[in-house]
Amino acid sequence: MRLSANRNNIYQRGLANFAMAVLCFQLTVQTSIAQASPNQLPSLGDSSSSLISPQLERRIGESFLKQINASLPTVSDPLMKHYVSGQLINLAQHSELRDAIMSVVVIDNPELNAFAAPGGVVGVNLGLLLSAQDVHEYSSVIAHELAHLSQRHFARGIEEQRSQTLPTLAALIAALVIGAAGGGDAAIAALSTAQAASAANQLRYSRDREQEADRIGFNTLIRAGHDPAGMSRMFERMQQAYRFTRKPPEFLLTHPLSETRITDARNQAMSIERQEYSDSLDYQLMRIRAVVHFQKNPKQGIKEYQRRLKDNPHDAAANYGLALSLSRDGQHDEALRRAEQLLNVNPQSILYNSAYAELLIDAERNQQAQALLQQQLVLNPGNAPLSMLYARVLNQDGQHAKAETILEQQSQARPNDVDVWYQLAETAGLAGNITGVHLARADYFYLHGAYHRAIQHLEYAQRLVRRNNPQMQAKLSQRIQDLRTAIRMQQQS
Repeated sequence: MRLSANRNNIYQRGLANFAMAVLCFQLTVQTSIAQASPNQLPSLGDSSSSLISPQLERRIGESFLKQINASLPTVSDPLMKHYVSGQLINLAQHSELRDAIMSVVVIDNPELNAFAAPGGVVGVNLGLLLSAQDVHEYSSVIAHELAHLSQRHFARGIEEQRSQTLPTLAALIAALVIGAAGGGDAAIAALSTAQAASAANQLRYSRDREQEADRIGFNTLIRAGHDPAGMSRMFERMQQAYRFTRKPPEFLLTHPLSETRITDARNQAMSIERQEYSDSLDYQLMRIRAVVHFQKNPKQGIKEYQRRLKDNPHDAAANYGLALSLSRDGQHDEALRRAEQLLNVNPQSILYNSAYAELLIDAERNQQAQALLQQQLVLNPGNAPLSMLYARVLNQDGQHAKAETILEQQSQARPNDVDVWYQLAETAGLAGNITGVHLARADYFYLHGAYHRAIQHLEYAQRLVRRNNPQMQAKLSQRIQDLRTAIRMQQQS
């Protein structure tokens, strides 16, 4: 049985799962408040540590990530995920964030939005790439989200609300969770249930935190070598684009944009000695990729990129957009010819080689794609997009056992990637490895918070290995017991 039908069922349960997650967290916070000793000293300069520790934040983040997987359509595109994760990790190295990023999620939604959740979960809508015109504008939003994480704004927000009643705290937490998931109207409704005075205080606090995140994000941009004016340009672009709309994008609902913030960002940029900043071709290629992803008719895309190339024959991003559109339209020879031009720009680029290999696979030039990917994997062992594409072409060529080995390696390197487990389950089935199917599905459902479904597949696998693999049998028994314990704890909460 394929997993695609299960994805729809998981999505339908998503909002209910969010409600359960919020309830469990409310009770966790209530217990933490009750147990906090008045003499307990928090970390110096961080009063929130006495209430919401970094360890608790990480557990919240793990639960939050499961709800995101279960409730929102995410992007499985290995190239897009590679770029977004790499860009974020690079910015994080120049930020004030000291803890590792737990997970980066790319949301399949054309609306402008990005969010940072407790414990190091960062989400980026594809719509952000559609809205940000260059890498500096895009990076300004990511740097802002990293600042929320580094300053522990979630924990500090809970700390500020510790004197409030549980219903008020519950409303504020629910607004945070629903708003981060993209439910702007629901978030507003959740906030409106809080007491009027408390809601006003929270709004003022939010504005303070947004300005703090702007300031810290601005410094991150400078250290990372990005144009600091990208932040003010992005703010102005958002303000102009949504000035007359009835419903602003989710990012503006959860990150209120004021004239003060725009003015401060502009003044900060003007205080820095002006220099020339070049855009990133990699970013423009991923931006084009996002545009084509939402493109309804490839023939329209062909006309648009041909027009752009007529105006500027050296527009590499437009050339790539044309190649993608041609490939989607079945014109593979011309698409590959265009893509070769891009590859010649930087033959060592993982991104460009992956893009070219993908078009080879779409054209069913399997041997050529395999040769290219094998060569690149020698140079970049275990690289995520190269490996995922290699597994894809191996499956397309009927080499399922070999593809399964590649995906097993990826599952060890990226155990929180739901797409790896999804593809591994599919590939194990093609390879005739029924035990492998159930093991991969168990991890897939676990990462969606569907513990009962995960246990079901572990029990299937347990029956298959009972006679000839007692070590695996014991391992599976322990894991089933751990999941049942997790379910009981949820029910008790």
